[in-house]
Amino acid sequence: MTIIATYNIKGGVGKTSTAVNLAYLAAQNNYKTLVWDLDPQGASSFYFRVKPKVKGGSKDLIAGARELDGLIKATDFENLDLLPADFSFRNLDLVLDERKKPTQRLKKLLAPLTKEYDIIILDCPPNISLLSEAIFEASQLIVSPIIPTILSLRTLEQLKKYIKDNNLKHIKLLPFFSMADRRKKMHREIIESLVEKHPDILNTVIPYASDIERMGLERMPLGGYMKKSRSVDAYQSLWKEILDLLGK
Repeated sequence: MTIIATYNIKGGVGKTSTAVNLAYLAAQNNYKTLVWDLDPQGASSFYFRVKPKVKGGSKDLIAGARELDGLIKATDFENLDLLPADFSFRNLDLVLDERKKPTQRLKKLLAPLTKEYDIIILDCPPNISLLSEAIFEASQLIVSPIIPTILSLRTLEQLKKYIKDNNLKHIKLLPFFSMADRRKKMHREIIESLVEKHPDILNTVIPYASDIERMGLERMPLGGYMKKSRSVDAYQSLWKEILDLLGK
């Protein structure tokens, strides 16, 4: 099983659309896939038409009073399940802090699911916190969308420094450009300059496009309502790059 976190310190960069679309593509390619919506806003849950509610909330979940497999909901897509969000997840840092070995808690909760799923995707809230540390401990890949702007680039450097300073050698960070508008000179220049500075950035660039924004209206992954477009091709390319790096 591979655990992939879609993560960025900054919000509004396309983490949830990345999580939802990668999960859809994984499931379409016959990988048994689970999305865990860890963001209290519940956007992934919304896209998959699942009520963002966990019985017992974050306290029972982190305490182990409820097993994860009893909370899993089916989606409208074969091979694709969801662990929904709950508004109480806004307190996950506090709840984790009350536990022994808090950074190991998510990893321990996910362990029983290793035989049920090929891929688990964690849709993460935007912050650096105790929850982030637990996410990093549980994940093998961090897929990090970055908008080609100065502030977004700064968060990439912060994330790289955090991983290095905390000696997280088990993690592979996969940054890629998201919500890019090649009509903007600044976007083009930043993409070109950053690729030289950070050769580990993936080749795929996800465009800023209205068909991706439609996900909120359709309440489903992009591929669920559109079979061919520049955005569909981009997410397929991103998924292929990730598969190649996983050796699958």
